[in-house]
Amino acid sequence: MTSFIHKYSSLCHFILASLPLLILIAAIFYIFGNEDAATAWFTAHAAANPNCKSIAKIFTNWGNIVFYPVYLWFLITGIRQKKKSRLRFALVYLTVQIIVSVITVRFLKIAIGRPRPGEGTFFEPYSSHGAYHSLPSGHTCEIYGAALPLVLRYKALLLTLLLGLFAAAVAFSRIYLAWHHPSDVLCGWMLGSVAGFAIHLFSNEN
Repeated sequence: MTSFIHKYSSLCHFILASLPLLILIAAIFYIFGNEDAATAWFTAHAAANPNCKSIAKIFTNWGNIVFYPVYLWFLITGIRQKKKSRLRFALVYLTVQIIVSVITVRFLKIAIGRPRPGEGTFFEPYSSHGAYHSLPSGHTCEIYGAALPLVLRYKALLLTLLLGLFAAAVAFSRIYLAWHHPSDVLCGWMLGSVAGFAIHLFSNEN
């Protein structure tokens, strides 16, 4: 039993970190039935509750930035203390995030051309207008690309739960503020999961 848990511990921590967001998205579809109804409700709720909207904006504007000093610490200590594992972790993180969360996400946004909530129903592929860059959610991709490598590196239950809840809050803020459809966020989580596992695998020296 212990060997089984050890063998699949990475998968277990990944699932545990992802559950808060997946439960949220499942609840949204179960309660509202479709994305337009969900967007209308959250838009009305945000307008009627400015404090909630302000909190959501804090998560949206600052959520991803929280991880920058964390990975900068890995980079600096890796160089100063000549710890190759930390340096490798930071450099792989930077490389993968640029490839996935910046280049790939940007390409998909432009190529797909999905309108953001309230911007219409018809897709406009290869549009330069930001209103048609809804799919996938870049914030969600980046936050999971940053949180999951830490989850998989340390495999600590409390850290996994905290990072999972924090990442879910950042992702949900995009839905609450009507910047993204729930399915945009779900796709962002998928891409962020790929980035997170790639960082974990390529930074692991074993």
